[in-house]
Amino acid sequence: MRAGKVTAALMLTLALAGCGQKIEGSAQPLGQGGGGETINTDFDKLLRECEVVAADKIGEIIGNAQQVNASFSGAVCMWDIEDAPGGTAMASLNWYEMGTLNNEKTTNDKLGYLSGDITVQGRRALQVRRPGDNDSCGVTAPAADVGVVGWWINYKPGSAHPDPCAGAQKLVELTLDLAR
Repeated sequence: MRAGKVTAALMLTLALAGCGQKIEGSAQPLGQGGGGETINTDFDKLLRECEVVAADKIGEIIGNAQQVNASFSGAVCMWDIEDAPGGTAMASLNWYEMGTLNNEKTTNDKLGYLSGDITVQGRRALQVRRPGDNDSCGVTAPAADVGVVGWWINYKPGSAHPDPCAGAQKLVELTLDLAR
């Protein structure tokens, strides 16, 4: 017999031996195996990251707004601000656990956005703007543990409002402070 056939026969024998194991007991539905485990099926902590900065604090940073309403929770958390300077505004938070600044920079470049390096709490971060848009700005920084966290502020186009980049940076700083 050739060496290849011997190796194949040995591998098949080992595989079949592993499949022939008998395990005592009977199958139980998940959570009822008697091991004392409890499973949270309420999903009540699923979108906890959307609460990392309180709505009143978001309103304060946007321009002392009082009417801040969560409008979407998911991979991106969003808030509509009804009484922002110059009218309505929107704030959004993204937190990508597997994200990197380099990936964010590459994506921004592909979208034609203008990205520049800034420093947030002593680390490299990105400030991002859409070309010709002075009413919105985003800031992305490395998260406290893994991934990246970013905030965008979008004011009503053409309205009088505070610097959206300064607000986005402040929201990132608060997020990083609270995430530690």
